Amino acid sequence: MAQLYTLYHLGLISKRFEAELMNAINQLKAENSEIEEKAKHLANALYGKIVAIYSTDRIEPVALRFRQQINENSKRLCWHHVIPEMNHNELVGWRKNDPNQVALFLRNSDDHPRNSIRMDLTKEITSHYAGAAIELYSKGNSLIERSLYLVHLLDFVSVFLADMNHVDAVEVKVIDFLKGELAKS
Repeated sequence: MAQLYTLYHLGLISKRFEAELMNAINQLKAENSEIEEKAKHLANALYGKIVAIYSTDRIEPVALRFRQQINENSKRLCWHHVIPEMNHNELVGWRKNDPNQVALFLRNSDDHPRNSIRMDLTKEITSHYAGAAIELYSKGNSLIERSLYLVHLLDFVSVFLADMNHVDAVEVKVIDFLKGELAKS
């Protein structure tokens, strides 16, 4: 929110973002039960898997956040990349059948048509090698609404995965250790 107000005060965005934030809040409140249920299903599909998260650059911050939430909350490794850049090199890495990998595609209904085609084709390719290729579409009428919908849903997923992994989602002892050791030098 602070970043949005900073952008507004710099004249880079209109004040319309406030209405979009309110719409997002209302949508999340109205759909919270449905979002939690969807998150449980997605957590079950991702449980015990190495997740590759793919998105367009418009929602890469959501993909990055979800990667970090899986790392920190669920205590699992995963990665993310952006389409179309992923198609220039990482796509070649999908060579070996591995049922323990899942390709998760974060999508918007208004993605650029070329990126939509790239996502479709990339999903088709990865589905031959991964245990699953899953598409997750955002909901909302603006980028803010769509992004917050996905963040809300995916945060739930990371917490459900932590429960399934029998780990404390807020425990970060390894980071505390690293900071303590760094403070000594």
